[in-house]
Amino acid sequence: MKYKHTVYACFIGYIVQAIINNFAPLLFLTFQSQYGVTLDRIALLTGLNFGVQLLVDLLSAKFADKIGYRPCIIGAHIFSAAGLLLMTILPDLLPDAYIGLCIAVVVYALGGGLLEVLVSPIMEACPGDEKAKAMSLLHSFYCWGHVGVVFLSSLFFALFGISNWKIMAVIWALVPIANGFFFAKVPIGSLLEEGEQGYSIRQLASKGIFWIFMLLMACAGSCEQAVSQWASAYAESGLGVPKTIGDLAGPLLFAVTMGSARLFYGKFGEKIDLEKFMLMSAVLCLCSYLIIGLSSLPILGFLGCALCGLSVGILWPGTFSLGTKGIPKGGTAMFALFALAGDVGCSSGPTYVGMMAEHFGGVLNLGILAGIIFPILLLVGLALERRTTGKIHGIG
Repeated sequence: MKYKHTVYACFIGYIVQAIINNFAPLLFLTFQSQYGVTLDRIALLTGLNFGVQLLVDLLSAKFADKIGYRPCIIGAHIFSAAGLLLMTILPDLLPDAYIGLCIAVVVYALGGGLLEVLVSPIMEACPGDEKAKAMSLLHSFYCWGHVGVVFLSSLFFALFGISNWKIMAVIWALVPIANGFFFAKVPIGSLLEEGEQGYSIRQLASKGIFWIFMLLMACAGSCEQAVSQWASAYAESGLGVPKTIGDLAGPLLFAVTMGSARLFYGKFGEKIDLEKFMLMSAVLCLCSYLIIGLSSLPILGFLGCALCGLSVGILWPGTFSLGTKGIPKGGTAMFALFALAGDVGCSSGPTYVGMMAEHFGGVLNLGILAGIIFPILLLVGLALERRTTGKIHGIG
């Protein structure tokens, strides 16, 4: 019970991560009209967000343990709040509004990167059994945060108008401010026993299974964000539905199904073969990309978004759990590098889709269809993982 509030703080930490990654995409078309930013430059905002998170992941692998979990996680919440607040100010202050948006994205991405690296190991360090179930439940809060961001933001926009989006950004900034104070008080444990050291980056890099897990993390990020980041714009421009309906039926549907998959495994995980569950999810993900890319009917497009959310739900936390079992002494460095690989996917996936859509004349359906390469690579990675772990019975 001592760590109960630590677990709650971790849950809220992933809600903050959801705010960081999913509030701005609701405003992509608003940025286009209000500030005159083109679609391909908007796509780069997503790439910038996850690119900065990627850099933070890399640096955290070397310095997080030295600085300490508590100052780093508090700093993560400060950066997250500051970036959201700057997004409401800088575009109007600077001569180029796009530069203002980029600066705000960089600041909150610093917070997002630290959250991604630290929340999972802080949760993993809390005493308790069935870590894979706990990890899946933790990551489901990212999805419920995503649902809350989309639903509450859309409700606000419907009631008060999209022109007042800056007020909503300030409201969302209050969440990391409050949780930063929470993390200042809760107990924080350690991943390793006293006197035990985790693997260095060089030791991790020498293990073949580590690189397979890195591939899986990259594919998990790509498969998830290539649809998630463009779901709102796809519903509006690709399916021709009003913004409020598009925001609710696109990204909200995606987030609900993704969270449901994680909640399902969090409840029944001990009865399920994780590797087989991930393999079936990868096949379903492939099908969802085909439905989204080839359908012109709104109902089928929304079904594709829902199936994609359902299919990617287990990929990120599942890979974390497989990695923890396969490399039990991976430590903070392993979590940081896994997050780095995931952010490579989160950055490249939506950016690739946006650029391909621009290449095809702004048709997002075709951009997402081009992203089918990501679930294909995921299937390859899972096949390699099963083959490799079939030969090795554990890595100390």
